Amino acid sequence: MTILTLLRSELRRLTSTKLGVLAFVALMTVPLLYGGMYLWGNLDPYGRFANVPAGIVVADAGSTSGGTTVNRGRQAADDLVQDGSFDWHVLSADEAQRELANGGVDFVVTFPRDFSRDLASAGTTDPTKAQLRLTTNDANSYLSSTIAKQVTTEVRDRIASQVGTTAAKRFLVSLSTIRGRLTDAADGASDLASGAGTAESGAKRLADGTATLASGARSAASGAASAASGADRLADGAASAASGAADLASGAKRTASGASSLASGLRDLSSGAAALPSGARSLASGASQVASGNAALATALRQAASSTATGQALARQLAADGLTPAQIQQALAVLQPGQQALTRAAASADSLAQGASSLSSGASRLRSGAAQVASGAASAASGADRVASGTRAVASGASSLASGTRTVASGASSLASGTETLASGTRRLASGAATAASGSSSLASGTAKLSSGAESLRDGLAKGADAIPATTAQQRTAQAAALGDPVGVRSKDVASAGTYGAGLAPLFLSLSAWIGSYALFLILRPLSRRAITAVRQPIRVALAGWLTPALLGAAQMVALFLIATGPLGISIVHPVATIGVLLLTAGTFAAILLLLNAALGSVGQFLGLILMLVQLVTAGGTFPWQTLPGPLAAIHHALPMSYAVDALRQVMYGGDLSLARGDAGVLAIWLVAAVALTSAVAARMTRHRTLRDLQPSLIGG
Repeated sequence: MTILTLLRSELRRLTSTKLGVLAFVALMTVPLLYGGMYLWGNLDPYGRFANVPAGIVVADAGSTSGGTTVNRGRQAADDLVQDGSFDWHVLSADEAQRELANGGVDFVVTFPRDFSRDLASAGTTDPTKAQLRLTTNDANSYLSSTIAKQVTTEVRDRIASQVGTTAAKRFLVSLSTIRGRLTDAADGASDLASGAGTAESGAKRLADGTATLASGARSAASGAASAASGADRLADGAASAASGAADLASGAKRTASGASSLASGLRDLSSGAAALPSGARSLASGASQVASGNAALATALRQAASSTATGQALARQLAADGLTPAQIQQALAVLQPGQQALTRAAASADSLAQGASSLSSGASRLRSGAAQVASGAASAASGADRVASGTRAVASGASSLASGTRTVASGASSLASGTETLASGTRRLASGAATAASGSSSLASGTAKLSSGAESLRDGLAKGADAIPATTAQQRTAQAAALGDPVGVRSKDVASAGTYGAGLAPLFLSLSAWIGSYALFLILRPLSRRAITAVRQPIRVALAGWLTPALLGAAQMVALFLIATGPLGISIVHPVATIGVLLLTAGTFAAILLLLNAALGSVGQFLGLILMLVQLVTAGGTFPWQTLPGPLAAIHHALPMSYAVDALRQVMYGGDLSLARGDAGVLAIWLVAAVALTSAVAARMTRHRTLRDLQPSLIGG
C-alpha cells in the first residue's frame, strides 16, 4: 500500500455513511467557527466604545479670573459628550451613584466643585492640584473600568494641555513685557552709569575739597583756641583795668577832696605861720625856764631818794611806838616803792630838764624856720589850690575811664565767651571736616563702585533683554501651544496589525489550528491497523497517518484565512507567507496530536487538551510573554504554539521575515520529531498485531 492509497481509504471511510459525513463536516467547521467567531467578536472593540454607557457628573462651581468666569469641568464634559468616545450621560451625583450600582453606566467621571478653582491656583503662590474623580464598578465590566482609567488619563492630559497652554501664553506675554522693561531698564542703567561717572568725578573733587577743609578747620581750631586764650587774658586784664580805674576814680576824688582840704589848711597854715615866729620866741624863753626848774627838781628828788635818815628815823619811831622788828621791816618794805618812784622821778626830771633845754634850743631854731614856713605856706596854699583843681579833673577822667574799662571788660568777657564758642565750634568743624573728608573719600570709592556696578548693570540688563527673544503675538500663541502640549507622539510602525482583532489573529489562528487537529482526531484513526498489518515500513505508516489530518487541517487554515481576509477585512502584508506558516502550523500540530493519540490513545487525547490550555496561557498572544511568571515563561520557549504565534505576527504585520523563518524552523523540528516518534510507535505496533487490528472502525480506527 502507498501513502496515497491509505489517504483515499481513510477519506472513503469517513464519508461512507451519512453519519460519518455529518461528523466530518461538523468537526471540520469547529476551528472555522472558533477562529471566525473570536476574530469577528474582537475585530474592533475600541471602535464600538461609543455603545458603552458612561456617566459624567459636573459639580464644578467654576472660577473667576480677570472678571471672566471659567468652568473647566463643564467645558471638559461638553468636549467628552461631543467627542462621542463613549455613550456619555450627564447625571447628578445621586443619579450617577444609582446608575453605577444597577449597571446603567459602567463608570462615572466626576468634576468636583473646586475643579476650576484648583486649576486656576496653578498661577498663584498657593497652587493646588485639581482632582478628577473616577468611580468604577468591576461588577459591570472589568475591562470597561480599565479602559475608563485610560479615558480619564486622556481627559487629564487634555485639560492639562489646555491649562498649560493658557499658563504658557500668560508666561510668554509676561516674558515679552519683561523684555520691554529690561530694555527700558538697560537704558536707565546707561543713564545711571553716565551719572555715576559724573558723580565719581564730583566725589573725587569733593574728597579733595573736604581734605583741604579738614586741614583748614584744624588750623582754624588751633587759632580759635589761641584767640579764646587771649580773649580770656584780655577779659581778665579788662576786669583788672576796670577795677583799677574805679580805684583811680575813687582815689582821684579823695585826692581832690584832700587837695581842697590841703589848700584850706595851707591857707590856715599860712595865716598861723605869720604868728609862729613870735610864739617861737615865747616858747624858747619858757622852755629855758622849764629846763632850769626841772634841773632843780631832779636834784631834789635824787636827794630824797638817796637819803636813809628818813628810814632810820622812821624805824626808831616805829620801835618806840612798840612795833616788832618784823612789823618795822614790813613798814619799811612799804616805803621802798616810794623810794624807787622818787628815783625814777629824779631820772625823769633829768630827762625833762634835758628836753626842755633842747626845746629851748629848738624853739630858737623854730623861730627862724617859722618865718620860712610862713613864707612857704603861702606858696603851698596857692599850689594846693591848683592841685585841687587838677585832681578834680583827674577824678572826672578817672570816672570816665572806669566806665569805659567796665564796658571794655564786659566786651572782653563777651569776646572771651564768643571765642570759646568759636573754639568749640571750630573744633567740631575740624572733627566734622575730618569725618566729611573720610566720608567723601568713602563716597568717592563708593561712587567708583557705583559707576562700575551701573555699567555692569547696564551690560547685564542689555544681555538679559537680548537673551529673551522678541516675539509677536502669533509666535507667542504657537509657543504657548508647544509648551502646553510639548510632546507629540509620532507613530512609526515597523509592523502594524491595524485593528485589535488583527492583533489577536495570530493567537486565534494558532488555537484554531490546534483545535481543528484535535477535533479531527475524534474521528480519524491515528494509525491504520490495516496499514500496520500490510505495510512493513513504519515511516510510511506514520506519514500516511499524519497526511490525512495535515491536509484536512491545511484546508481548515485556508478557509479560515479566507474568512479573515474576506468578510472580516483583516489586512495581511505577506499573504503567501501567512498561508505557508498556517499550513506548517496545521501540519506540526497534526503531527504532535498524532503522536499523542498513537502512543497513548484516549490518554493522549486528554493530554492534547491540557497541552492546548497550557499553550493558550504561555503563547504570549495577548500580553507580552515577559509578563508571565518564571516557570510559565520557561514553558513559553519550549512549546510550538509560541513560535506559531510569533511567525504569524511577522508575516501578517510585515515584520522581520528572518524571525519568521527561525520560528518556522522550530515548527519544522517539532514536525519531524513528532513524525519520527510516531514511526517508532508504528514500528512497535507492527511487532505486536492482533485480529482486532484488522477490524474496520468508523471513529478512532
